[in-house]
Amino acid sequence: MAILTFVTALSLGRSVVDPEGFLGPGWLRFPLLVGLALLADLLPRALWHSRMRLRQVPDLVRARWREHWTRERFTLVALGIGCFYVTYACYRNLKSFLPFVLGEKKYDTELHALDKIIFLGNDPSAVLHTIFGFSWFEQSISTIYLWYLPLVPVLVAVWTIWSRNISFGYWFVTSQVIAWTLGTATYYMLPALGPKFAFPWLYADLDTGASQLADSLFYSRTNVLWGDGDGLQSTAAFASLHTAITLLWALMVQYTIRSRVVHWVFWANFGLTIIATLYFGWHYVADDIAGAMIAVVAFYVGGVASGQKFERRGFSSHPTTTTSRVPLGPDGRDVDVRVETDDERAPSASRLNPSRLRGRLRRRDETPASDAAD
Repeated sequence: MAILTFVTALSLGRSVVDPEGFLGPGWLRFPLLVGLALLADLLPRALWHSRMRLRQVPDLVRARWREHWTRERFTLVALGIGCFYVTYACYRNLKSFLPFVLGEKKYDTELHALDKIIFLGNDPSAVLHTIFGFSWFEQSISTIYLWYLPLVPVLVAVWTIWSRNISFGYWFVTSQVIAWTLGTATYYMLPALGPKFAFPWLYADLDTGASQLADSLFYSRTNVLWGDGDGLQSTAAFASLHTAITLLWALMVQYTIRSRVVHWVFWANFGLTIIATLYFGWHYVADDIAGAMIAVVAFYVGGVASGQKFERRGFSSHPTTTTSRVPLGPDGRDVDVRVETDDERAPSASRLNPSRLRGRLRRRDETPASDAAD
């Protein structure tokens, strides 16, 4: 991606630009996120376990540092966040180069016609505006659509820093890198602006944060193409990386986190994001389908590359890699998180089961010394 980005920039006579984000430019944003996450990992935990006894905080911070921040963890954080940042920056630049490479050829008319066929002759926006045309709903899904932007770097930091099994962090980052790379390729395979930009009269009555963001992207595109050329243009429809990345989040949560509440939150986020892409005119139906396909491919390939073994026709998995902190048993499973019965296998055989872990530790502590010697 980096080589392709610089070669394309040189051939077009344009500069590679560092993309801005909610915490500033990328070179500042990701180190800042790591620093904040590091602080959030060490300080609140120390204050909680010390019961606000400040004299105990330094010792607890040092203990957490020795226990969690191993060389393996630092390697994951540095490689994961570094590789993701390079990929994301290249994605933004290659997306911005799109109109200069391919010209004005777009497939919005064909994609819009396909939408009408799928919706039995109706425009998807008209159908969704009729069904969900409530002010509170518009504002709600607009918020959901927009919080995707800060969650992209935040969740990379979360999985690299707090994933108990190191391989889960590599799985998350690898699948993210694959998804953003495949998404960039699809922009060039089937260039399109999106219904909001190709057919703006269909969305003229909408006034939300998402629609204001679309207007901002339109002006940025105009400036890049016909103005002073500064900044990046970020208008491209096929495929929907909102759909791809939110589905990827949901899959990662499903396979690596036990909490059903968290499962429901991320699956609901995925479903509402799809509605938002069509409701606000960011994408066509084909864009969302292609985005979902990208997520599934990236999830599986990233899992295999990071040492995950898929079972039950892909509906569960367990890590086959080991670290000094998370050893594997003879069967190739994490010794502390292995499930015991078939009923507990789905959807992932590698999630932490605290009650069983405590039970095994209790039984081990209660084993008589003579038995242990035998």
